[in-house]
Amino acid sequence: MAIRVFLLALLLFVSPFLHVVRCESEQESEMVYDGADTVGEVGDVGIVSDDAQFYADESFGSAAGVQTVCVFPKNPGKLVPAGEETELLVGIKYDGDSSVNVIAIKASVHLPFDHSLLVQNLTAQIFNNASVPPSAQATFPYVFAVSKYLQAGGFDLVGTIVYEIDQQPYQSTFFNGTVEVIEPSGFLSMETVLLVLLGLALVAALGLWIRGQVQNLSKKSKRAPKVEVGTRSTEASMDEWLQGTAYTQSLSNKLKRKK
Repeated sequence: MAIRVFLLALLLFVSPFLHVVRCESEQESEMVYDGADTVGEVGDVGIVSDDAQFYADESFGSAAGVQTVCVFPKNPGKLVPAGEETELLVGIKYDGDSSVNVIAIKASVHLPFDHSLLVQNLTAQIFNNASVPPSAQATFPYVFAVSKYLQAGGFDLVGTIVYEIDQQPYQSTFFNGTVEVIEPSGFLSMETVLLVLLGLALVAALGLWIRGQVQNLSKKSKRAPKVEVGTRSTEASMDEWLQGTAYTQSLSNKLKRKK
């Protein structure tokens, strides 16, 4: 009884951590960008703090003639360790006559089967003096980190770059695809620890149950000791009954002959 109560309590404790999000993988477009194709030069780009004001809560359309690409450097599998920084590069090019002033890069994590279910808003990367000349292409880094408590599995990452052309704000989506969130390297996740503890508890409970069954079988296999009742008294009565008969006389004759 105590074992059942312990296992029930353990299951109730670990159940919130064992929720696994399963989803169908969606086909994503592969975007290839080669840094050698960048033309023109861009002035020094400064990265300002996250407290700087930009169009964080506003949504804009995309400007005509703006092209964007995205690359995960040295990470073709798009693996994102939970709680650790992941870097991607965003390329932008404008074929118009005006320069492009890049304001910020932001991203968010969603469930693959329904983008209306927001998992996490990632930190926005804001730039200062990020002007791209006409017909030039420039690359901007974006470093982000998903929550260390995020369950490992497939999630959709939506990345947006916010920019201005002729002081008119626009935004373009540079990435909208699936990334694989993995456990952080070198550390055991909370789920792994809880699963190990649950496994040890089940093994211990199974061992106790087997031990109890063996003890029950050993008790049943023991036989009760045999008790002899009335043996001597029966032999004495037989001797008295046979006295004076031919059987006792023959026995006495045999004993005399042996002597």
